[in-house]
Amino acid sequence: MSLESKINATLALLKRVERDFSPATLASSLGAEDMVLTDLIAKHAPGISIFSLDTGRLNPETYDLLAKVQATYGDKVTLKVFYPEAQVIQLFVEKNGINAFYDSVENRKACCGIRKVEPLNRALKDHKAWITGMRRSQSADRANLAFEENDADHGMVKFNPLADWSEKEVWEYIRGNNVPYNELHDKFYPSIGCAPCTRSVAMGEDIRAGRWWWEDESMKECGLHVKKL
Repeated sequence: MSLESKINATLALLKRVERDFSPATLASSLGAEDMVLTDLIAKHAPGISIFSLDTGRLNPETYDLLAKVQATYGDKVTLKVFYPEAQVIQLFVEKNGINAFYDSVENRKACCGIRKVEPLNRALKDHKAWITGMRRSQSADRANLAFEENDADHGMVKFNPLADWSEKEVWEYIRGNNVPYNELHDKFYPSIGCAPCTRSVAMGEDIRAGRWWWEDESMKECGLHVKKL
């Protein structure tokens, strides 16, 4: 399937979500995929809102992009930023240390729970559907990713419009449409999260190799897209 065909299919899905699942929202980490979806929503499905999570430990380049998104799209998109509960973070740091996530998988997941999962739950409240920029080729765990799935944990439908897009197609769209993107991508950061938990990758490494690189490969999710058993 050509990129043009994939763009048209993505637009059709976004317009269906806008029409049939209002209110719907895009969860944007401000990564390359989310910027593609932000551009498409701004131009063709403005009824879909967009939110991002500020964990308090993002890279300066990510904050620069957040400002650029607001400047580029203005009132064409509704972008809201959600923050973790300050008191909960304070208690966690006092008990475990400022960089406790390096000490154990349990601590890292607890940190992600405070800084990402809980704010996500607040961001999704009162919505009928949410949208992500996940793709099948990003990791083995996402190889069978569906365009549409039931999110029982949040009681809504979850859409992954770029599920069948390749990384090359994502960047072809960005370059061809002058879409703003995180400058860390130019420094070999294919996947960008919190600054202490993200690094650049070497040629040939998996695109998720720069996330939580000190952990076992099978545990590399923050909890945002992990289904409860």
